[in-house]
Amino acid sequence: MPLWQILTLNALVLLAAYGLLWGIALRLRDVSFIDAWWPTGMALLAWTSLVFSGGSGLHGWLLALIATAWAARLGGHLFRRWRGHGADRRYEEMLADGREKRGWGFPAAAAILVFAPQAPLQYLVALPVQLGQIETSAQFGLLAAVGTALALFGLAFEAIGDAQLARFKGDPANRGKVLDTGLWRYTRHPNYFGDACLWWGLYLIAAETGLGAWSILGPLLITLLLTKGSGAPTVEKGMENRRPEYAAYIRRTSGFIPWPPREA
Repeated sequence: MPLWQILTLNALVLLAAYGLLWGIALRLRDVSFIDAWWPTGMALLAWTSLVFSGGSGLHGWLLALIATAWAARLGGHLFRRWRGHGADRRYEEMLADGREKRGWGFPAAAAILVFAPQAPLQYLVALPVQLGQIETSAQFGLLAAVGTALALFGLAFEAIGDAQLARFKGDPANRGKVLDTGLWRYTRHPNYFGDACLWWGLYLIAAETGLGAWSILGPLLITLLLTKGSGAPTVEKGMENRRPEYAAYIRRTSGFIPWPPREA
């Protein structure tokens, strides 16, 4: 199947999925579960690309399997978090802004502010697992080996960071405190750093196929989102007011790339 047809079918699959999710959000009056869909949709695009391309090469299978392992772990984690904590403050503020400043109802605010922006972003970030599926004569070499190692490292780093944070939050004695041990001692966002490593690793695997090298927008975009967009900035917004120790934590701890803490 030609590349343009694969990408078109993927876009239609994603559009149908987001339409269904929007309908679920209207029934629940909550959009927060969309976070759990973010990794799940990436894995879906990897598998639809593999099926539509008819590929059976090692690069394509690696991309699909690693993306699935990441989606199962992260998607499950985010789904459990949503079920345990309910509506996300970030989305509630976003929807309230749409209703109060623009006069939109919940359906329009959810569609315009949440689902419409996320669909194209997900499609673009997932370019490595789409373009990397196109069958080529490329042999598995050093670039894909490095990419596999980097992706698995990112998967583990993110999972460990999330587990450490969940354990910390699960202890009532830590209420109002700042996690600054484990991976969180070296970076304020080990989960986001691990996520970026995974997508750069997937890009390297895809790049070895030739066509996949053109998917560099994917890892660039996710890195930008995590560091400057909906990632770290939204998490840290107002954190100093809620946790007085956070200002000192910012001064001594790297914001993204793990690094030994600075002297306070």
